[in-house]
Parts: sequence; structure tokens; C-alpha cells
Amino acid sequence: MGRYGVVIPAYNASATIAETLRSVAAQTLPPELVVVVDDGSSDDLAAAVSGIDLPLRLLRQDNTGPGSATNRGIAALSTPFIATLDADDLWLPGKIAAQLAHLERFPATSGVFTHMRSFRDGEPDAMAPTAVAGWVRSTMLIRQEVAQSIGAMVDPPGGRGEMIDWISRAREAGFVLDMLDETLALRRIRPGSLSYGRDTARDRGYLEVARLAMLRRAQSKAGSS
Repeated sequence: MGRYGVVIPAYNASATIAETLRSVAAQTLPPELVVVVDDGSSDDLAAAVSGIDLPLRLLRQDNTGPGSATNRGIAALSTPFIATLDADDLWLPGKIAAQLAHLERFPATSGVFTHMRSFRDGEPDAMAPTAVAGWVRSTMLIRQEVAQSIGAMVDPPGGRGEMIDWISRAREAGFVLDMLDETLALRRIRPGSLSYGRDTARDRGYLEVARLAMLRRAQSKAGSS
């Protein structure tokens, strides 16, 4: 099986990150390194990550967004495979082993994602009735050279949509991204998180991502005509 590292962007995540890290430590295949990038938090993230039985490196930067923090973490890894995870989500123990096995079986596949289920913060048994395809940071395992080729994640206005943009750019570049049928990750739903509910200001990012995708398609058509 391949060597992998983990990138976790974190912003004011001291209440959840220890549980997130324990889900990484519980993997049947342990990571070579976990890079937590503190994206300008005002809480004591260093204290929250101490005492976890993992090879862990904590980096700090000014608050510039989860995409920027993910870029910083990827740059700190040299492992052939990179997994990413939000600081309030959880992995199930066999996640990485299943993904690495898939990538070994299908060498033309660039990255692999999994299904996920949501749960309410503080109520781990209150699971969503069905799993959904998790085209999100918390389910991704990708080859290092592919991540470098796609380029940096760009944080749009409002702080939402950077993964949609990055995955779209990967597909436009011809990279193959697969989705496993298994549910191997859990998404925490909590008020105040970037992914919680509808928010007009934050949702501006999705509009910007759509605009950029249309521009790329127009440029591609112009270049091929």
C-alpha cells in the first residue's frame, strides 16, 4: 500500500479537531504525517491537538481561507498520496485502505472520493437517513503529482466553493476522479461552520466558481476554433 499524508485546514476548530484527529489515528493504515494548518484561529488550537498519537505538524498562517490553508498543507507533504479532511469531520477506520486499494487497482485514476453521512454536532447517533456522494475535501485521496498539476485551490468570496472549483479544474484537465460506493466519512453539521445552511454572503463563492467555469469553457472553445 502507498504512503500518504493528511492535510487538515483548521479555523477556530479546537472543540472538534481532537475527535477528527482520533478518527485519523484509527485508520487501519496509519499516515506518514498529518499537517494541521491553523488558518488564523483565535482559539487555542495547539492545546487541542496535543496528546494525539499521530505524527503531527502544526503550521500557522493569517486567516486567508480553507483553500489557502489546504495549499499550505499540501506543500508541506512529500508523500505519494495526499488525503484531506475538514477539522470537524470524521473518517471511518477503513477509509484510506479502501481508497489506496482502489488507486492500486486502477492506476489511471487520479483521485478517489467516498460516500458520506451527516450527523448533528453533539449527537453522533443522529445520522442522516441516507449517504450522499462526498465530492468534498473530507473524502478525498489524491496522487501527489496530480494535486501539483491541478494547481492551488482558490478561495472565492464568502469562503465557500473552493473544492467545487478545484475538482472542476481537475476534470477539465482530463484527470479521472472516482467515487467509491462505500460510506467511509462522516460530516458534522454545526451552526457557524462554513458548510452550515444557506448564507447569502457565503454563497457568493458558488456564483464566482460558476462564472470562472464558464470563462474557462469559453476560452477553451475559442482556442480550439
